Amino acid sequence: MAAEWIEYLAVAFNIAYVLLAAKGSIWCWPMGIIGSALGIALFIEVKLYAEAILFTYYVIVGVYGWAQWKKNQTKGGDLRITEWPLTTHLAVLFGGYLLSVGLYLLLSTFTDAQMPMLDSFTTVFSFITTWMVARRLLENWIYWIAINGLTVYLYLSRDLNLYALLSLVYTGMSVYGYIRWLRETRKQTFAQ
Repeated sequence: MAAEWIEYLAVAFNIAYVLLAAKGSIWCWPMGIIGSALGIALFIEVKLYAEAILFTYYVIVGVYGWAQWKKNQTKGGDLRITEWPLTTHLAVLFGGYLLSVGLYLLLSTFTDAQMPMLDSFTTVFSFITTWMVARRLLENWIYWIAINGLTVYLYLSRDLNLYALLSLVYTGMSVYGYIRWLRETRKQTFAQ
């Protein structure tokens, strides 16, 4: 019963995080930190260890992202949205795949993890993509669309129906975030 309440609270804070991030609000970071801290306990209980590690990382990157965005605000400007060339994305995808295989081997060998390959894949790419949000890279939203779609299935497989619904909502919010940041990127380009 306690896990159910933790899940509800975590979902509420995490929805606030994504919505505020899509709007470019610095307040996304404290919402994400709280939601992620709640998620750590939940994922340990349901034996999705890579997800628990991921949510620990979210707390750490939440502090980093908050500091990055705050630092830029004190300089009187918005943190510019940037983009990567295709070659960088290809390198990130290849490196992320290799790390996913490595994490899969660790989880499948040393733990009783459920769905270790999918858990590893979504975890590794979530690490990468969360850092992309902190650095305000436009393409983070495209990565999130794919990751969130996969986590719907992962969470349903562990009877985390609310988290599955959250991931479905995240998918839609990621589309919204991409469109909003793309518009902001175009404004930046025209302002130069």
